[in-house]
Amino acid sequence: MSETGHGADPRTARSLRLPRATAPAPAAAVTPPTRRGVLAAGAGAGAAALLGATGAATAAPAPVPAAAPAPVPAAVPAAADPGAAVPTPPDLAPYASYWFPGSLPSGTPDPGIVWRSLLDWSPESDPDLAHNTATVPLAPRFTPVPAHPGARAGQARISSLVSFAPTAGNPSQGSPTADYYALTHWAYLDELVFWGGSAGEGIVLAPNAPVVDAAHRNGVPVLGNVFLPPVAYGGDLRWTRDLVQRDALGRFPVAGKLVQVARTYGFDGWFVNAETDGGDSALATRMREFLRALRAAGAPHGLRITWYDAMNSTGRVGWQGALNSLNQEFFEDRAGRVADSVFVDFRWTAQSLAASGALAGRLGRSRYELWAAVDTESNGWDSAVRWDAIVPRDRDHVVSYGFYRPEWTRNHLTDRSPGAFHRADDRFWTGESLDPARPAPGALWRAPATVVADRSTVTALPFACAFNTGHGERWYEGGEVTSEAPWNHLGLQDRLPGRRWAVDTAGERPAVTLDFARAWRGGSSLLVAGRLTAPAVVGLHGTRIPLPATTVLELVHASEAGTVGVEVGVATREPSAPGGPVPYTWRKPETTGGAGWRTSRIRISSPPGTTAYGLAVRITPGGNTPVSWRLGALSLHNTTARRRPASPGVLTVTASAQANGRASLRLAWQRSPGAVRHYEVSRVLPDGTRRFLGGTCGAALHLPAVERAAGERAAVFEVRAVDELYALSGPSATTLAWT
Repeated sequence: MSETGHGADPRTARSLRLPRATAPAPAAAVTPPTRRGVLAAGAGAGAAALLGATGAATAAPAPVPAAAPAPVPAAVPAAADPGAAVPTPPDLAPYASYWFPGSLPSGTPDPGIVWRSLLDWSPESDPDLAHNTATVPLAPRFTPVPAHPGARAGQARISSLVSFAPTAGNPSQGSPTADYYALTHWAYLDELVFWGGSAGEGIVLAPNAPVVDAAHRNGVPVLGNVFLPPVAYGGDLRWTRDLVQRDALGRFPVAGKLVQVARTYGFDGWFVNAETDGGDSALATRMREFLRALRAAGAPHGLRITWYDAMNSTGRVGWQGALNSLNQEFFEDRAGRVADSVFVDFRWTAQSLAASGALAGRLGRSRYELWAAVDTESNGWDSAVRWDAIVPRDRDHVVSYGFYRPEWTRNHLTDRSPGAFHRADDRFWTGESLDPARPAPGALWRAPATVVADRSTVTALPFACAFNTGHGERWYEGGEVTSEAPWNHLGLQDRLPGRRWAVDTAGERPAVTLDFARAWRGGSSLLVAGRLTAPAVVGLHGTRIPLPATTVLELVHASEAGTVGVEVGVATREPSAPGGPVPYTWRKPETTGGAGWRTSRIRISSPPGTTAYGLAVRITPGGNTPVSWRLGALSLHNTTARRRPASPGVLTVTASAQANGRASLRLAWQRSPGAVRHYEVSRVLPDGTRRFLGGTCGAALHLPAVERAAGERAAVFEVRAVDELYALSGPSATTLAWT
């Protein structure tokens, strides 16, 4: 695949790969290298320098045997002073799993890396299984009428290859920093590839649970990565042969393991990238047979395969920048489908993409099963992209496309605060105008919101959104801070509005942002600020929710400057055409509460069979001064009596280690019966104060460094189940005696 930096031309540069790790610097000081940065032969920590040092998980862990050296220092939890130079107990943190297909490299791994063979893995022998298993099912989704007249449904789709953290030392369930690529624009994605792997760490990489849970909540499949590196980057052809080996019965044992891993961990398939050169046509035939076996074993379980345009039918690596006669057999052969899609290398041209789409059609396949690579690793929205070759404005889209490393929106920043990141990420996905319905004229960057139709999974009651992005500088419950520690965990992310931000006003347009200075629940809220000279409508979620006569909609909001009137809009039909106005019906809710957070509530009395197609708020200024209005939560539910979720089963300390008044421990509990959104773990201090420590969608959590309180004989921990409306169950509790 192509490279950036050093003046490389994407049409002639080589290989999609990760650089050799360098010693990690503090997160704020790291300048992420491009994949051309350093040769990765015998790579140590692979992508360790890409995102900076993140520390061990605070909200949960992943797999490293106890005897292995810790990839990163143990993280400091909410109860501790992050700056205190206090020795920490031995690291019990789990990390996302990575392997070699069969044989291991010669020599010994660098510190913090554990070499494992996939053939030796089994669920029964995986000590970190509970921490690495995603639990949110892949949600079905629908396509609302697009907000932008040029955004199209049923044509080009978008894949995204993202490196969230290093291959080794990638926390299973989040970490104690807000500096994280907290992707929220799932509405424009059709596939996410959990990118990573290197010759010095492992070349088969399983996604961590928070990414899968967040993606699934928004209807996006997630693929693990099989990366056979170029020889110059430490690749060894024996790993390719290991991957495609047959057993005595003619079966492909590694294919069986890949299916077992995906099913056990709960993700959706594999991205296969064979870039190790030196093969022959017999090896290419074996690779095609392996892909067919992998797909046949995975298809009954909904697993998919994306093939990267590298190895061709000669067995050599020859990036085509096209689907053509040299690589089509890895997509479709005479017996039928081999891979579900192909990621076309950067060498594509307008002519090669047009020919690729035509060939896909002749093979009986959709041209939109081809992803044309778009490299954004180095230049983000300033990348030179020949958009008309992929998604022309004046005719049907040619093929789909795939972003390589869109986490540039975080990596290029000097200010990596959550607010700065989301402002950059919104611009990448929505465009300079930050309004999908009103793009900036003449913009060179063709933002996804102006090209593809957004999707939504909001189809049933109850539904709630606290505008939590999955990371933050502190944790809030009911508007109160219950942890001062920064954090990230994508599994705790809400289903956020897909269109950010569609604003309709006859006056000045206010700024609309996800803000981290204050929240009702989680780490963020929706902030509308500026001088309002006319009512402003802020579009929220696209929905398809059947509305019973007992439906209630509630807002939790606060006015911080100026005075505003607030109305709620519910659309019971869709716009007549893309870009058309959403036909909201406006209702003024009853509001309770005084200063600070207030609750507004309306009953939606609708005829039987009514469906809500969209939600919005309308803010009317009460004077001429600038306003600052914050939306902390939105919920839509049935008024019929309901119970809070059942408490989790027995809470247990499954492993612990202590040193110098600090403890590292693992907790596990039995899942609550009934529907549960996620679980939250708190510490109860001697004065009765509850402090949030972390959350997870699973039933296990690692706490890296709990600090002993003065005079405390035993630390007390509680876990609660949280439902879709954020109602908390009663606690299950346990203690850890201090030694």
